Amino acid sequence: MDRQKIIGEDLLIPYVTGTLDEEQRMAVERVLAEDKELRETYRQLEADFEKLAMENAILPPEGVLTGLKQKLEGEEGPVIRLSGDRKTYTQLRSRLLVAASLAAIFALGAFWFYTQWQDANDTLNSLQLQTADLQERINSLEGTLQLTTKRYQTITDPNAIPLVLEGNEMLPNSRAIAYLNHRSREVVVNPKGLPPLEADKTYQMWADVEGEMINMGLVPTSEEWVELAYIDDAESLNITIEPAGGNDHPTVENLISYVVL
Repeated sequence: MDRQKIIGEDLLIPYVTGTLDEEQRMAVERVLAEDKELRETYRQLEADFEKLAMENAILPPEGVLTGLKQKLEGEEGPVIRLSGDRKTYTQLRSRLLVAASLAAIFALGAFWFYTQWQDANDTLNSLQLQTADLQERINSLEGTLQLTTKRYQTITDPNAIPLVLEGNEMLPNSRAIAYLNHRSREVVVNPKGLPPLEADKTYQMWADVEGEMINMGLVPTSEEWVELAYIDDAESLNITIEPAGGNDHPTVENLISYVVL
């Protein structure tokens, strides 16, 4: 083995990290002993790895250091001195530092990947919430569109008869519009022209059939359109003010509007 082979195959790094087999290690050492320039390159590489290890060094927990110290101080036994020259010690120290630096780099890399995964996961959760909110809005808009389309078809139906229920002396400024369709047997009322009532009161509509008032349903002013019951043979539509929840029979003295059919 010569200098060119070591440089060409980049054998100094595995030599520093101690991953060469015995034959390759001995061959590299022989070249290093004879080649001053290559030896300087090796020392610089060794210093770089040592610096990297020191910069990324991770201190063990205080409890580990304390426990280890107490154990060493409490043990008695023969002191075994390690044999070997300074070069062997330096190589061992460098390899341990390299291993520590690689472990630190791996830990930092794992933390970085975890952070990226966490950020991606948070982004995904946010997108899922936004998608769910958007879907809910779409469903709401679709429902509103369907209802609006149905109402439009109801009031524009050629068979729908618009009826205006003007207020009497009790509520002279009140007004409601009903759409009566005998063919589809539908009654729809727009009550937005009726003044709001107290919480314990409500409007109620009645159909007069041969002198008998038949309940068609409540007319809450909070709604834009109210679907009421269709009553056969109705002669007039009437609106009264009743207790909240409605009444079984109309309170005639609280009649505020009517229209003859």
